[in-house]
Amino acid sequence: MKFKKIIAATLASVCVLTGFLQTTPVLADQVEAPYLSLGADLNASEKATVLDLLDVDADQLDNYIVVTVTNQEEHDYLGAYLDDSLIGTRALSSVVVERRPKGEGISVKTKNITYCTTGMYQNALVTAGVKNAEIRVAGPFTITGTAALVGAMKAYSAMTGESIQPENATAATEELITTSELGESIGDQTQAENLIGAVKDIIVSEEITSPEKIQAVIEDTAEELKVSLTQEDLEKIKALMKKISSLDLDVQALKEQAKDLYERLENLDLNLNIDKEEVKGFLDTTLSWLQKALDQIREWLAN
Repeated sequence: MKFKKIIAATLASVCVLTGFLQTTPVLADQVEAPYLSLGADLNASEKATVLDLLDVDADQLDNYIVVTVTNQEEHDYLGAYLDDSLIGTRALSSVVVERRPKGEGISVKTKNITYCTTGMYQNALVTAGVKNAEIRVAGPFTITGTAALVGAMKAYSAMTGESIQPENATAATEELITTSELGESIGDQTQAENLIGAVKDIIVSEEITSPEKIQAVIEDTAEELKVSLTQEDLEKIKALMKKISSLDLDVQALKEQAKDLYERLENLDLNLNIDKEEVKGFLDTTLSWLQKALDQIREWLAN
């Protein structure tokens, strides 16, 4: 029954994401303008605070493409992964998205956001397919910030005219939530970023799709990072990585767009990469041995 509910929730999420992304306006004559996504439930005072935190001059709003994100949209996107109490009853998260030069990657800055770190946003946005953008996220007061990912994806798609695939958006949403929850579970947000980032790197670069191999990578990475995972943590990360393994992600794009994270992982000097040639050689040797054994059995039977 629980499994059926998870499938239903995931299908519902994909349907909502598809509708949301297909109806996001693409303004071809304004794609170079920065994009401002405001929480629909901000009152006048809160809006003024948010604009100030986002470094947006209220008198210069004509220079931005401005839209709003409603609380219903937040629940539609996040309801499959988060308790309603964490999503809240008011849409308050607000986001500015601006272009960066090619090769500059994704930069994230936050104000009044506690549940999600800049690295968590950055890594999830790369999964979504966002490239070369400066993302600024703010709340009128301290908030979780999970819903800001919805506004950021909507903003990027409208600003660039590039559609974010529903499956990428779904995986990115789950990645942000999973990393945030892992940070709370292990008591270290940075290590949560490191673990998810390192595992994703291996899964994508080595094109691993087997659930058993995915679990092995997660366990090996956690051991290297000295992170103790509960069974629930392990299952959540494995479910996320199964989604990510089905996406058409380029590991070089991941490293280019989320530079801060991958530079940090390189400095950790983790010994995790799987040698494809070594694996192939082992398999070839094993198959050769099996073939010889079968030939020997046939010879015995023939005699």
